[in-house]
Amino acid sequence: MVIGLDCAAPELVFDRWLDDLPNLKRLCRNGFYGPLRSCDPPITVPAWSVMMSSKSPGTLGVYGFRNRADHSYDRYSIANSLAIKEDRVWDILSRSGKRSIVIGVPGTYPPRPLNGFLIGDFLTPDITCNYTYPSELKDEIASLVGEYVVDVRDFRSGNKPKVLADIYEMTRKRFQVARHLLSNEEWDFFMMVEMGVDRIHHAFWDDMDPAHRLYAPGNKFESAIHDYYQEVDREIGSLLTFADDATVVLVVSDHGAKRMDGGICVNEWLIANGYLSLAEEPANPVPLAKAKIDWSRTKAWGDGGYYARVFLNVAGREPNGTIAPEEYENIREELAAGLKTIPDENGREIGTKVFRPEQLYREVRGVAPDLIVYFGDLYWRSVGTVGGGQIHTFKNDTGPDGANHAENGIFLLHPAGDGIPGGRQIEGLRITDIAPTILRLYGLPVPQDMEGTALACSFADSFGEIDSSAANTDLAAPFTTLIAK
Repeated sequence: MVIGLDCAAPELVFDRWLDDLPNLKRLCRNGFYGPLRSCDPPITVPAWSVMMSSKSPGTLGVYGFRNRADHSYDRYSIANSLAIKEDRVWDILSRSGKRSIVIGVPGTYPPRPLNGFLIGDFLTPDITCNYTYPSELKDEIASLVGEYVVDVRDFRSGNKPKVLADIYEMTRKRFQVARHLLSNEEWDFFMMVEMGVDRIHHAFWDDMDPAHRLYAPGNKFESAIHDYYQEVDREIGSLLTFADDATVVLVVSDHGAKRMDGGICVNEWLIANGYLSLAEEPANPVPLAKAKIDWSRTKAWGDGGYYARVFLNVAGREPNGTIAPEEYENIREELAAGLKTIPDENGREIGTKVFRPEQLYREVRGVAPDLIVYFGDLYWRSVGTVGGGQIHTFKNDTGPDGANHAENGIFLLHPAGDGIPGGRQIEGLRITDIAPTILRLYGLPVPQDMEGTALACSFADSFGEIDSSAANTDLAAPFTTLIAK
């Protein structure tokens, strides 16, 4: 049983509120728990597909919700399930005769056949679409909960009372459907992802965090995130009643969260530093796609989002490329150095990190960014609009948003049976380790091209009396056997 909480933060779950979350606390006290290092970039798409395939974004060729479809300037594709070409855990389990229930895992719309049941994710356009497998499950859901909520679409609207009510409605209906399927269907593997944690962080982090520039002490939503975590913990408790002594339970998140200090207008900086040229200055800030760009005088441009994707305009690669291939690395190095120097609005360093995709990934498929930029170590987001000339902004171009993503999510594993009295906190787990760990629990071989390592191998030293020979047994050896040793 895998319970996914999109964006759940280890600092909140383990450090601040664990005593207020009795079901999660019980899993911690009788199992393994700790931070789970997300992929780079640490965002929902591609992170859940990375987790369930044990393949990096580079291998998947997916670097965000929207990806360049080719090296033209205007063709983008949405990374739904059709973009994921690699097996995920339930695909492997289906071929092994295992029956799965999969609910709301990002990267599953449109639904693909499996041995079991699947309900599509938050990228489902609306519930009039065929968002379930089998298709008749859609009618069963409607009869159970009425209008199923795949996502809170307007969580950046600023209408906080409505956003909060919609998050609770979505969560209630998703867990109700989960309980229905768990109680009425045979299953070997169950996985659901609740998006409400992510949505409440983005909508209410500034109400909770005294370090946030918009925080107001005593505001009416100060406890909204805490109270919602308690609600989710109660819902998790309702699922745990379906986990018998033979069931291993995992609770995971794809990334964490942190306050958002502001936005860096990446394209305005590129304009100011001679990398991006406009044929005409817009009267008001507009998305870059709506601006008139002089590609014949442009060397680079960037996309907005929780991180920045910077692309170089390379001769022979882009239609109107201006950078000679032999100058590519020099320009890329120059850009990386310059982006790191962007200060905050008061001239202070913010600690920006810049990566080249080949540094992060074993292989780089699709059209990857030439540079991946975490402004202010993700305390600042990237804003892609142009117009106005300002480098710093404190208004999000996609609507009010108080939080960015952090690299560490959560991991809790309660072994079958009574678990491990006292629990064990572990460090160093990576998001790619989850899929091989799950396969090992079933005694199935881990495919050679998976990029992570099963938990039993990675953390043998944490298990007390397990020696190195036990830790390096055949990957098909059951994980529970190693725990018992």
